[in-house]
Amino acid sequence: MHVDESDGTDAELLERLASGDQRAMAVVFDRHAPAVTRYAWAIAPSRMDVEEIVQDTFLTVWRKAAEIMIAEASLLPWLLVTCRNFGMNAVRKAARARAEQFDDDAPQGGADVVREHHDAEAARDDLRWVLDEIERLEPIDRQVCELCLVEGLPYAEAAERLDLSVGAVKQRVSRSRARLKKAVTLDEV
Repeated sequence: MHVDESDGTDAELLERLASGDQRAMAVVFDRHAPAVTRYAWAIAPSRMDVEEIVQDTFLTVWRKAAEIMIAEASLLPWLLVTCRNFGMNAVRKAARARAEQFDDDAPQGGADVVREHHDAEAARDDLRWVLDEIERLEPIDRQVCELCLVEGLPYAEAAERLDLSVGAVKQRVSRSRARLKKAVTLDEV
């Protein structure tokens, strides 16, 4: 998907959202729904929850547009944090529902729920850690990672958006991946 810059920056769209501009909401959705949806898939307790998490995320941006302050030019970090919060709520709700299904004669089932919840929490912590590491990258490397790794854009499209060569984008992604891998290795020691 190619974002039409004539639709405005995220900051401009946010201002239009605050005044109730439905066209701005459609542009924000088209621009960021793929990344938010991929993120929701990473944290949702079930497939059925993904759609609800994404809808709740964009409904929240619509309702709170006047209150939202974004750092830099992208609304995506705010959307991902909001998505994560809805995802965590869904995980807790699912864990409670599973725990209620087990009767007192099945102590092993309760242990499975705790283990699944712990595994989901650990996966979310890992994803949060990776996003924090991406934030520490140089601005151009961070933009390349957000476009290629978070949003899933092809290298050629990211190169076009950032006015870089495809080779430069590949090199920056490779270097950033190596840095993230090194940070993970140091963190595990």
